[in-house]
Amino acid sequence: MSPPVLRFAPSPTGALHLGHALSALLTHDAARARGGRFLLRIEDIDRTRCRPAFEQGIQDDLAWLGLAWERPVRRQSDNFADYRAAARELANLGLLYPCTCTRAEIAGTVAALEETEGPWPRDPDGTPLYPGTCRPHEPVRPDIGLAEAGHHALRLDMRRAAALAGSLSWIEHGDAFYDRASAPVEHIVAEPARWGDVVICRKETPTSYHLSVTVDDALQGITHVTRGRDLYDATAIHRLLQTLLGLPAPNYAHHRLLMNDDGHKLSKTRGDTGLAALRDAGRTPADIRRMVGL
Repeated sequence: MSPPVLRFAPSPTGALHLGHALSALLTHDAARARGGRFLLRIEDIDRTRCRPAFEQGIQDDLAWLGLAWERPVRRQSDNFADYRAAARELANLGLLYPCTCTRAEIAGTVAALEETEGPWPRDPDGTPLYPGTCRPHEPVRPDIGLAEAGHHALRLDMRRAAALAGSLSWIEHGDAFYDRASAPVEHIVAEPARWGDVVICRKETPTSYHLSVTVDDALQGITHVTRGRDLYDATAIHRLLQTLLGLPAPNYAHHRLLMNDDGHKLSKTRGDTGLAALRDAGRTPADIRRMVGL
């Protein structure tokens, strides 16, 4: 049996904090305990927020924690061709359509619908589902290049995609995966329709988080996707894309989250203390392990 392959995949949009440390340490330790491989992936498709300095900071922080990873590091911005090809497959299946709606326009449409029809359905993150303003009546085959050039985003026609894929599920280990070599598993029914017509190619980018992470996990041979519980529900979208694109399905282990005093998960955007600041304040890697409950 081949050794397991695990990955830690941060976005270089700010400094790593304790929540990132928990995820990286759990993943690294699980890989080592099983004689497996530990990969670092830089998820930098957001060209406006990602910075080389943040990427260097990520590697500095992980090295300080005592983690070692394989080289070279996969950087998403270097591999747009892979995502473009996958998006083209979906487009050729008639599952993508162009969408010119702005967030403000979507919010306005939903507000108007709620006035006449009552509460509008929300996705698992609490965001109103896309109301289908641009959804065509018949399948179309959009040009991926027009989306990349900034003309529009490309959305997945969820009804057609779900019908084509059929019933879906994934193997979930949960927190137990990190505590023992042989963890119990659950077979979770995937319900991608709860997310509505998700964006597959963002405006000016030939991909999205959902598409790029699905393609990357397949190309890198990831056997176990280890990540926070906040991405648990998004797994349904990834299982859908894996099935539509004929990609293998890894196992999943969604771990606990670290919360701040306000009850929110730690976040770069909320300014939670970064690892570099803790290091400068005299904290040690052993201190970090204790602070995250390891």
